[in-house]
Amino acid sequence: MTAKLRVLLADDHAVLRSGLRLLIDGQPDMEVVAEAADGREAVRRAAESKPDVVLLDLTMPRTNALDTIRHVARTRPKTRVVVLTMHEHPAYMESAVAAGAAGYVLKRSADTELLSAIRAVSRGRRAVDATLAGALPAPEEPPARGGTGRQRGRALLSPRESQVLRYLALGFSNRQIGVRLRLSVKTVETFRARLSRKLGLKGRAALVRYALRTGLVAIETLSAEGGAADAERAS
Repeated sequence: MTAKLRVLLADDHAVLRSGLRLLIDGQPDMEVVAEAADGREAVRRAAESKPDVVLLDLTMPRTNALDTIRHVARTRPKTRVVVLTMHEHPAYMESAVAAGAAGYVLKRSADTELLSAIRAVSRGRRAVDATLAGALPAPEEPPARGGTGRQRGRALLSPRESQVLRYLALGFSNRQIGVRLRLSVKTVETFRARLSRKLGLKGRAALVRYALRTGLVAIETLSAEGGAADAERAS
């Protein structure tokens, strides 16, 4: 008899975990072996239960989701992480995959897509929502001498450039950034052009990816403050 796929559920919503447990335990080839309500608990439960697949929400309390993914990938290389999230922006997916996630499934997807993703990653394949597959990131270059990619990326920028980049990545307009940093719109535009030239990046999506990859912005912050930027513009 073939052993069932062992799945760990990590989501801060108990009702969602309950529904996922019913779905997964109802499959003949998989079972839920543990649950977690935040990233720290997910790391601990993964060490205890040794799952084949961790089903992980990106935005949970007491959690840096990318650090959780990296930790699981580093400490349990045979365990595959599938992100289950409401976030449809390609930058979220790219950052999760770059951190070590093998799958990225949107919560609006059909149950069959989630189950297929779990099965696919368990066989060593990558499973990404079809609407985001075209935005898969290329493998990151290995760190050069003198520090990690994250450290080198931050070293490229002055403190003020980092501030402007952070607000740009969070979705704030040039005017909003100027108000926060007490700069003129023209000065913000100058910083933005300098960032594009220095980093070789074009467009806000590229800035979001860079800010996430270098740790300048966490996914949790992007979700909360990005919504604040949208609300402010609408007011």
